[in-house]
Amino acid sequence: MFAAMFKSKSKFTPKRSLEQWLADYAVSHQHPFNKALHWFCVPTIFASLIGMGMSWQAGLTLILLALALLFYVQLSPTLAFTMAVFIGACVAAVVALPFKFKPYFTVFVVAWVGQFIGHKIEGQKPSFFEDLQFLLIGPAWLMQKIVRFA
Repeated sequence: MFAAMFKSKSKFTPKRSLEQWLADYAVSHQHPFNKALHWFCVPTIFASLIGMGMSWQAGLTLILLALALLFYVQLSPTLAFTMAVFIGACVAAVVALPFKFKPYFTVFVVAWVGQFIGHKIEGQKPSFFEDLQFLLIGPAWLMQKIVRFA
């Protein structure tokens, strides 16, 4: 599964460059309202996932976050650093707000509803319907707008 992200000649060469990922993601994120919703919903979904994971199985959650950072490292060390800071902030928020699973799940569902409303307005299906790796590109797309690493 994880190996499918990489070319067969090298385990550590992403199929697409960061620029390609971001350009492909941007195609279905043009409408100003959809973009605004993404600025709120993508970080909220990411943080709520971490909250759900930490409330259920902290060790596994940290392993999955490390694997996500490996994906980002393959695309760009600057992206990986930026995402590590973002992930650290999310983990710190979860530690500071030690809710149980249900509140994080509720936030997760509400934020996804917002995402789908944005895509309905956009007239485009979410990118992850094409490739699940876009679920990791959404936060990178936002971080790129802040840090300008691509």
